[in-house]
Amino acid sequence: MSFPKNFYWGGATAANQCEGGWNEGGRGPAKTDVTTGGSAKKSRGITYRMPDGTEGMVGGFSRIPEGASYAVLDGYYYPNHKAIAFYHHYKEDIALFAEMGFKMFRMSISWSRIFPKGIEEEPNREGIEFYRNVFTELRKYDIEPLVTMCHYDTPLYLEEVLGGWTNRQLVDAFEKYAKVIFEEYKGLVRYWLTFNEINSQLMMKNFVPNAPKQMLENAYAGLHNQFVASARAVKLAHEQYPEYVVGCMIAGMTTYPLTCDPQDVLRAQHKMQEDFYYSGDVMIRGHYPVFAKRMWREDGVSFEVPEEDLEILKEGRADFFSFSYYSTSCETTHTDAPKDGAGNLVLGYKNPYIQYSDWGWGMDADGLRYILNEIYGRYQVPIMIVENGLGAIDTVEADGSIHDDYRIAYLKDHVRAMSEAIDDGVELIAFTPWGCIDLVSASTGEMRKRYGFIYVDMDDDGNGSMERSRKDSFYWYKKVIASNGEELE
Repeated sequence: MSFPKNFYWGGATAANQCEGGWNEGGRGPAKTDVTTGGSAKKSRGITYRMPDGTEGMVGGFSRIPEGASYAVLDGYYYPNHKAIAFYHHYKEDIALFAEMGFKMFRMSISWSRIFPKGIEEEPNREGIEFYRNVFTELRKYDIEPLVTMCHYDTPLYLEEVLGGWTNRQLVDAFEKYAKVIFEEYKGLVRYWLTFNEINSQLMMKNFVPNAPKQMLENAYAGLHNQFVASARAVKLAHEQYPEYVVGCMIAGMTTYPLTCDPQDVLRAQHKMQEDFYYSGDVMIRGHYPVFAKRMWREDGVSFEVPEEDLEILKEGRADFFSFSYYSTSCETTHTDAPKDGAGNLVLGYKNPYIQYSDWGWGMDADGLRYILNEIYGRYQVPIMIVENGLGAIDTVEADGSIHDDYRIAYLKDHVRAMSEAIDDGVELIAFTPWGCIDLVSASTGEMRKRYGFIYVDMDDDGNGSMERSRKDSFYWYKKVIASNGEELE
């Protein structure tokens, strides 16, 4: 094992999935607050109300009807409203993280807790102070915050009234938001991420087959505006807050060719370019990749990068590369091959050489070593793995114990892969497994899909005591951290 002495071991969460307090402390709503629960077999929905009072719901990737407004309706369960109530339990939760020995805790700020609509002249002071208290609590235990500025929770007003990220006004709104939190949290936060899984906008092509041209146009335009917003934030940090280190965060969609057919190899290469390197190149290299024009042409979109944005992208290059990694997928031109299982949003082709989780995610630790080498070879900047873990159903025994050997086995394999990658020469500096405490699943809205080292007593319908308890993986990860990755048994 070869982890550096200053390696950041920790865990990761997101405000919309754990914080709760959705209408407390002056917070405004986000789109996640009008999103219902779902399951691996039933998509989450978005609820709305028409001007005549008619109410309804559409699927998570569909637009609400013309003239409708997003609405919280009676008769629906919105799991993000309460989540696991980190808003009220943060001291207890942080104490448990400290007991495990965390060196870093990845969390996000809810933008609408700082600017309820996203357009206010002055921030919400209650929101400012809440996060100041959280960061102060983390610092009490010498835990370094890693803060995501926008984790799938743009203020709902910006989505509904201004049309979301296709509207250039959101770039200015984000920069104003960045200025406030950069200034407010000087001395408390050093490491920042601008957008969570920024490449997810383009990945919608994976789960909306034959997406209409306008949807694709909007995806490219919205993503570009996020690139510019991120670059402006990075530039601001470099100019005014030199102690800040600002990274990008990419959804790690690692794709293999299913066969050695050269057409499969090319298809897998193109998939990685589209899903992964398109965004990585812009945020780390500061310019669009050479294959971008091919992508625009193949998707039938007319997209031109404004001249004034080229310099901003170059000036606002991220300092480090962070990504999520859960599984790998396969691509093939042989369409009779079987698809991955339910719950895998990527919907690639089934790899016969790996095992799959209950939600259809391919478990592949070797793939982590592979992609770490690919990323570092391409970008030559420090890397953080800021999400990794196994979603599974946990059973609480009669004595209150939770034996999650399957989670330990998954993480053990991935820690070994990380060590091998470091031996390969990769500059890996942090590992923050996802859902270090059980939280609401982003894809399904479930609680039963648990990732945590810490169990939270709540079911898919929001019932339960909210009591926290330690799983076997809690004690295992504590040993891993204490030994700096040497003790894995």
